[in-house]
Amino acid sequence: MHDSGEHKLKGTDLIHGDGASHEAGSAVAPSISVSTTFRQPDPAQSDQSLTSGAIDYRNPAIHLYSRYTQQISTRTEQILSRICDGYAVTYSSGLAACYSALVFFKPKRIAISEGYHGCHESIKVYKKTPAGSNVVLIDLDDEYKPGDLCWLETPLNPTGESRDIQYYADKIHKVGGKMVIDATFGPPPLQYPFKWGADCIMHSGTKYFGGHSDLLCGVLVVKSPEEWNELHYNRTYMGNMMGSLEAWLLLRSLRTLHLRVPRQSATATALVSWLNEIAKTPSGQTYDGVPGGLVSKVWHSSLQVKDARGFEPSKQMEGGWNATFGILLSHPGLANKLPYLLRYFVPATSLGGVESLIELRRQSDPKADPRLIRLSIGVEELEDLKADLRQGFQQLYQVKAKL
Repeated sequence: MHDSGEHKLKGTDLIHGDGASHEAGSAVAPSISVSTTFRQPDPAQSDQSLTSGAIDYRNPAIHLYSRYTQQISTRTEQILSRICDGYAVTYSSGLAACYSALVFFKPKRIAISEGYHGCHESIKVYKKTPAGSNVVLIDLDDEYKPGDLCWLETPLNPTGESRDIQYYADKIHKVGGKMVIDATFGPPPLQYPFKWGADCIMHSGTKYFGGHSDLLCGVLVVKSPEEWNELHYNRTYMGNMMGSLEAWLLLRSLRTLHLRVPRQSATATALVSWLNEIAKTPSGQTYDGVPGGLVSKVWHSSLQVKDARGFEPSKQMEGGWNATFGILLSHPGLANKLPYLLRYFVPATSLGGVESLIELRRQSDPKADPRLIRLSIGVEELEDLKADLRQGFQQLYQVKAKL
């Protein structure tokens, strides 16, 4: 694990952090491995015990069945553990990880406000079970009691605003409760939630860890081997491990995380500043070729001002600002049109991929404001993305005249 003091996402860790040996003649790029089952050693000729509990599943000397471990998934978890400063378990999707966290913590009440609608729906499913039938949902700013679980998403989906991890961690720990941070919008090197008091970190690995819009994955990261062992046991018998091919795709993607995320962060931050100037421009005026009166508001961590408790997110977001954020257009009709007027922004859900995406958020979340657009910034050039939005807004201006 890294020293929890100074954090820096290192390409060396991403490429060599899985501890794979590179013997002469071995493959440099990890081979795709899809076997579900593995040849067992002869007990009479091997010191490898297959007795339950005898295998170290975090560092298995042999593999028995892919429900437990598989060479590619193990290597992937070793890298995720290293870069997240904890002990990482992978799952078949982000929502599978969300549900697994609920099974693990067994909360009496869950403090949660806003955030990804899928997690709220996953909690509803959990409440259908005997274990979750009496779970009560409370607001993040309500009073906490023993047995509570604080579920904090930061930066927040879909707006990209940051929340104060340390404040809520102190609040929940004061009553002996636990905190899960959904850090999907803020992967390493942008933020490290354990530094601010988190007990468990959740990621939809589909997003920035995967980074190429071609896999589903969830990740939970905990602080101790004992917690990892319990999560691994639960995953084995819930059956929600990720597939071997997806694990291979994820291992491939992690190799470039330190190149992709800082680039996406820097481009998004510059784009947010530009869009915010457009939002400030009144109708009848233009800014950098964009008519005013089309964009009403821009949300992003970099635009937040210090709140009443003294929180402003620059220290928490120590490695750069998030690359996914929201904008509010002045009319629902404009929001319906914009995604389909652009060349480089793909009208699609999800986020974190190398291509920039744009989404009318209401198409995924029926409760979203019909004027809300979510942008996920990829690795294209900033000026190309600006030019694309500029021509889209210019076309949108003609649409506005007809509304």
